[in-house]
Amino acid sequence: MQKKTLVLGASLKEDRYSNFAIHKLVSHNHKVIAVGLRKGEVAGVPVDTDIQNIDDIDTVTLYLNPKRQQPYYIPIVNLHPKRVIFNPGTENPEFYKILREANIEIEVACTLVLLSTNQY
Repeated sequence: MQKKTLVLGASLKEDRYSNFAIHKLVSHNHKVIAVGLRKGEVAGVPVDTDIQNIDDIDTVTLYLNPKRQQPYYIPIVNLHPKRVIFNPGTENPEFYKILREANIEIEVACTLVLLSTNQY
């Protein structure tokens, strides 16, 4: 059974790293849930605008700067993911502390690199 990844900060714009990540996750046969500012579709994955009614998430990969992450602290913790990946530009020591207290693994890395090197 394929584990689900939540791409938070998903963009419909083709030149954004979150968009690249969705394409790469799909090409590696990962189940993807995408949440962004606008509804749409990327690589056949629907992009929604909220994280309610999401469950069974293994990994959250962030594409939001630290200030934009704040409203998602509790909702992400409540998803009980195994890990949260902080992509370049999303590093957030305040959120690391919250996640560690909830026993959620933190990975400061690039999802695209992890996928390209078979370390995802």
